[in-house]
Amino acid sequence: MDITMEKSRFTDETRIPRVHPQKFALWLGIACLIMTFAGLTSAYIVRKGAGNWVEFMMPTQFIISAVLMLLSSATIHWAYLSFKNDKLNAYRLALGTTLILSVGFLVSQFLGWQKLQEIGVYLSGNPSGSFVYVISYLHFAHVLGGLLFILIAFLKSWIVFRNPANFLIYRTDLNKSIRIELLATYWHFVDALWIYLLIFFIVS
Repeated sequence: MDITMEKSRFTDETRIPRVHPQKFALWLGIACLIMTFAGLTSAYIVRKGAGNWVEFMMPTQFIISAVLMLLSSATIHWAYLSFKNDKLNAYRLALGTTLILSVGFLVSQFLGWQKLQEIGVYLSGNPSGSFVYVISYLHFAHVLGGLLFILIAFLKSWIVFRNPANFLIYRTDLNKSIRIELLATYWHFVDALWIYLLIFFIVS
């Protein structure tokens, strides 16, 4: 009886969770962001129906930024695959390319906001412009946060992984190796989110 109970206790304590805690936390955060942006776009529609709404074309710079985000989503996936297949040089190149494309996205967003001001659309002006600024600013902030982690991963690939042995050790530690997967997942999300928001602004 005691042996059976001890075996059962040992099995319960060593059982591997089906979902990694960090992955669960990420998906929970993504769910919260989805609800936040869904609420903002819903408020956009409601406010538009109330009248006093100025229509304007979304600047081309925002479309360019969407293309850059799509490309960066592809390169972060390339980085993830390179990491999983122990291709350190390709991993570094993919992260570096993602950084460049991401900075290009941020620059395109700034240029898009400048273009809005040139056509007379301001943050404190008509509600139609105010919504575009607030929503795009909020998305920009989340991209900036993700970009910081990409930069950290890129620097680590050159500093910590200068010795290839450290790279292999890192790869075998689940709690560490899962970080690139989480980063890629988050980046795919902010990419898809901007595509959705841009289409929403154009067709609504």
